[in-house]
Amino acid sequence: MTTGRDATARNRWIAVSAVAFGTFLLVTAEQLPIGLLTPVGSALSISEGAAGLMVTAPSIVAALAAPLVPVLVGKINRRLLLVALMGLMTLANLASALAPNYPLLITARVLVGVAIGGFWAIAGGLAVRLVPAPLVPRATAIIFGGVGAANVFGVPLGTLVGGLASWRIAFGALSVLALVVLVALVAVLPPLAADQPVGLRRLADQFRNQGVRIGILATFLIVTGHFAAYTFISPVLQDLSGIDGQLVGPLLFGFGLAGVVGNFIAGATVAKRLHRTVLIIAAALGVTVLLYPIAGVTVAGGMTLLVVWGLVYGGVSTSLQTWMIRSAPQAIEEASALWVAVFNLSIGLGALAGGTIVDALPLEGILWLAGVLLLLAGLAVWTARRNANLR
Repeated sequence: MTTGRDATARNRWIAVSAVAFGTFLLVTAEQLPIGLLTPVGSALSISEGAAGLMVTAPSIVAALAAPLVPVLVGKINRRLLLVALMGLMTLANLASALAPNYPLLITARVLVGVAIGGFWAIAGGLAVRLVPAPLVPRATAIIFGGVGAANVFGVPLGTLVGGLASWRIAFGALSVLALVVLVALVAVLPPLAADQPVGLRRLADQFRNQGVRIGILATFLIVTGHFAAYTFISPVLQDLSGIDGQLVGPLLFGFGLAGVVGNFIAGATVAKRLHRTVLIIAAALGVTVLLYPIAGVTVAGGMTLLVVWGLVYGGVSTSLQTWMIRSAPQAIEEASALWVAVFNLSIGLGALAGGTIVDALPLEGILWLAGVLLLLAGLAVWTARRNANLR
């Protein structure tokens, strides 16, 4: 016979799963246009460069929205806020599907960015309010498992739908899925009252916290370094490793699968060895990327390093979010908002820096830059070795 306590625990894990589905949808929505640039550009008579703003715009807006949305909404119940943001995601993707011209499409993508930044800022630290403290790392891993799942299934499937049907159908499907998530959130999320409003002063106060400062710096270096190199992984695999272009898609699928595995490995290790886990991730990423110009010049070497890269990077979101939670246990929402802002901003900066270097230097140059940034992140993490909250 199921007891009331068992039912409550089961309902909380269902709520965690619903939030994970939400993060899956957010990342899919953010990155889906990557595979649709050509058809969108052709349909709206714009260049692929202009179409690329469908990715850049929501990333930048999400970086701004992450700290601002919690500030602007004050003490509104977080359950209601998450539902409202998913409602915005539903409407924004519907507007994207129906947009008759480029300005309206970009406007819709800006609204997607607001939903991404606001939802992620709240959802990132939600595990501590849904499950008991010892289970928070596992719940956080499930929530961020949605990120890895989006890279493995969301973007490729959305691109496939866009290719078989149309890019408008792909965005429309996202709108339908967002509505499904909205209904799920209404059904399973418990009330999540805000203890106190997030203010600009409380956000600024987080920079006095050594753990938060190092977590923000490590996030900036890791994510910037990763995306500086990963944005150009296709030419790296083809030109450096000699891999046939037709194999790039399946290999990136393998990268995503390895990332999902890495996410849950990190979720299992951060509970006991948080500092060591983050340090190993930063160092292993740096070494893997730096090895590419040396050991990745063969097909076998390039494939092996790509899988290792995916496995290690898969643990980044879970481990760094846990770092922020441990660093600021009394200000989780504020620390999470800053972290999400830096994470999204670093995606854009990494791609921009990578493009600048690739245009000016040989392809290996971007790998050297990324490797150095990742090792610097490891050095920053190492300086927090005496912080008792992060052990």
